[in-house]
Amino acid sequence: MPELDPTFTVLPLAALADAALSRARDLGAAHADLRVVRTKTLHRVLRDAKLEGSSDASELGLSVRVIHQGSWGFAAGVALSTEEAARLADQAVAMARVAQPLVPAAVDLAAEPVHAEQTWVSAYDVNPFDVPEGERHGRLLELSQRLLAADGVQHATARLLAVQENTFYADTAGTSTTQQRVRIAPELEALHVGDTGFFAMNTVAPPAGRGWEYLTGTGWDFDAEVAQLPDWLVEHARAPSVEAGRYDLVVEPSNLWLTIHESVAHGTELDRALGYEAAYAGTSFATFDRLGSLHYGSEHMHVTGDRVTEHGLSTVGFDDEGVAAQSFDIISAGVLVGYQLNRQMAAEKGLGRSNGCAYADSAGHIPLQRMPNVSLTPDPEGPDVAGLIAGVERGLYVVGNNSWSIDMQRYNFQFTAQRFFAIQDGELAGQVKDAAYQATTTDFWGSMDAVGGPSTYLLAGTFSCGKGQPGQGAPVSHGAPAARFRDVNVLNTRSGGEV
Repeated sequence: MPELDPTFTVLPLAALADAALSRARDLGAAHADLRVVRTKTLHRVLRDAKLEGSSDASELGLSVRVIHQGSWGFAAGVALSTEEAARLADQAVAMARVAQPLVPAAVDLAAEPVHAEQTWVSAYDVNPFDVPEGERHGRLLELSQRLLAADGVQHATARLLAVQENTFYADTAGTSTTQQRVRIAPELEALHVGDTGFFAMNTVAPPAGRGWEYLTGTGWDFDAEVAQLPDWLVEHARAPSVEAGRYDLVVEPSNLWLTIHESVAHGTELDRALGYEAAYAGTSFATFDRLGSLHYGSEHMHVTGDRVTEHGLSTVGFDDEGVAAQSFDIISAGVLVGYQLNRQMAAEKGLGRSNGCAYADSAGHIPLQRMPNVSLTPDPEGPDVAGLIAGVERGLYVVGNNSWSIDMQRYNFQFTAQRFFAIQDGELAGQVKDAAYQATTTDFWGSMDAVGGPSTYLLAGTFSCGKGQPGQGAPVSHGAPAARFRDVNVLNTRSGGEV
């Protein structure tokens, strides 16, 4: 069982909290919280089995956030002293006083039980930062060399990104939490150079809230995928260009997670729906007045948000407002029934307790409403992938994410993939290339007529989802089964051909 890093817990966390929160109370703050955040990042890149890039970074700081006279105030610094913590409380209150005349309504926070002296550590076996450098390099080198030795592969790139995030939170209500998250993102890319051009293909292994064991057999078989990747790549290079038109799609979760992320998860962030978040990637068509009535998709569509899924990139014990992790419904039988919340928006809209979606990517940034793990629920009795394909007369089987585009309302979109396979009369008939599927959010999810069973489920995601100004990145996972969609418009990305 992993334990908290003692080099973080040895910091004077309780003393910093006492200094900041006592000073905030003395200045009349109705609420105050302190966060101490340390983020360690490891990045390695091998190009053609030779080290091309290597970096190790660590960021450490503290921040104080207050509500004073109905307005937020925030200040951040890097000196871990009680004097600095008290000074930041002074500065945060001063900022709140400056902002107060501009606040349209007094800030209130939804109630949350006190969580005193709580600790939480994510689920992993071996911390990547504890692995000897020779072992890390050796594993990436081994996988790179296997790709380079395969027919049809002229170049190979191996990438490894790992993060250890430690957070201490305390507030004037009495909550204090200490947490540690470890996550890892390995990726292999093969490049084929042929008569018809350059073609690249990546592994579809998702980033995960796991440790070094993820690269050595637990959770994903990298050896098997690397062995198959060259054949898929060469077949892709030789594949015919897709004929634009209407197709039934069977979409693997290795592709569908990104469609969920862009069209569902971003679309159900309440700050976007309310228009509070607009400059960075827009607002949302799923406005608050449509809660409980908007038909987001078909009756087969059940979407949840959570911060509790094991190995999820958004999984925590407590969010950055001291709210305990939980699971909640977003879409039920195709209907919008919930949003992602922080404590302020939950109180403002009378929605009860926050569902724990506040996060800041460093001590230097204020917590925003950020997405949890947002996932499509599998059908307990649903078919396997072969069963989904068997129900398609003319279609495409879609694997792995690639490029994408979506409008500023999270409504009109198009997505490509690592691999598209033609489906003819219920059977796979080889790859095609230059394809993208295009739809509106409600049309696409409304066309979903079958959801795969638990055996088709995969938890995928991204290390960095962008939001806010100044911009912040947040890790997030999206689980999904394979699913089938009827009569979807498919474009040829070389010639267009929208139908």
